[in-house]
Amino acid sequence: MTDGGLIPGVFTNWEALGFSHSPRRVVSLVPSVTESLIELGAGESLVGITDYCLHPAAKVADIPRVGGTKNPDLHAVKAALPDLIIANQEENRKEDLQALAAEGFKIWLTFPCTVRQAIDLLWEITKLFHRPLMGQSLAVLETGYEWASLAAPNSPSAKVFCPIWREPSAAQGAPRYWMTFNRQTYMHDLLGLCGGVNVFADRERRYPLAADLGAGPADAPEPERDMRYPRVTPAEVAGHAPEVILLPSEPYPFAEADLTAFEAYPGIPAVKNGHLRLVDGSLLTWPGIRLAKALSALPELLSVSETFGEDAEI
Repeated sequence: MTDGGLIPGVFTNWEALGFSHSPRRVVSLVPSVTESLIELGAGESLVGITDYCLHPAAKVADIPRVGGTKNPDLHAVKAALPDLIIANQEENRKEDLQALAAEGFKIWLTFPCTVRQAIDLLWEITKLFHRPLMGQSLAVLETGYEWASLAAPNSPSAKVFCPIWREPSAAQGAPRYWMTFNRQTYMHDLLGLCGGVNVFADRERRYPLAADLGAGPADAPEPERDMRYPRVTPAEVAGHAPEVILLPSEPYPFAEADLTAFEAYPGIPAVKNGHLRLVDGSLLTWPGIRLAKALSALPELLSVSETFGEDAEI
């Protein structure tokens, strides 16, 4: 979905939307953007947010909700009379954006796939909403990013497995598969910046499911199919010998009970050495102002030093 591409009227460059002033009525369909708008001083423009826009809790409590990211209430979005709708290519559905664009609503489509792109998006927000004073906060974030980028090539790296979903039908014990991500994602780039090596960096998703699990032939590639989120078997995970396993709280709500699924694989270094860790999923999946917290918290979670202690949760 690009300017002049699959969705007429939807633009990846906000300047193409022709604003002569800052948007005054904004519907954000992206939780990370909602938080970023508020923290960058543009929160007063928000007239609609999703049910998953949870941060900052005190400041989103009174903003009207317009449903989920995948199932927004389009009537509620339209009733908010936004002069701008901010969406995300991955988080929102093409058909919903088509319906809104067809009625003349201006849509800014975001899609940061690297930490650099996430920071660039924050700078673009300050430009669109004329918040030059927030540049100081972003300058601090830029410094943190630069330090991490310089340190990463020369720092110890841990092999990491981080699932983002598990087989829904497996109520207990080890599921038949977990879903993870490859190098074409923001999460991969963030892990690398913080001292982790994504063990499935080069694994592409195959269709159908049986092919992804190595139990059948794969379909021919199709241009619009997303190949970034492979489903991997427990045997595949064990074969990659991750030293750290991170279980995030979103998009799948991994919890303490999910840690036991790995007990069947005591040979995995992360299991053998007690490096199974629950993590606030927003640190990994929200490419926005939350990056500052991620750069601070993730390096310790990715550590395999003996000083880290017992299983931890952040």
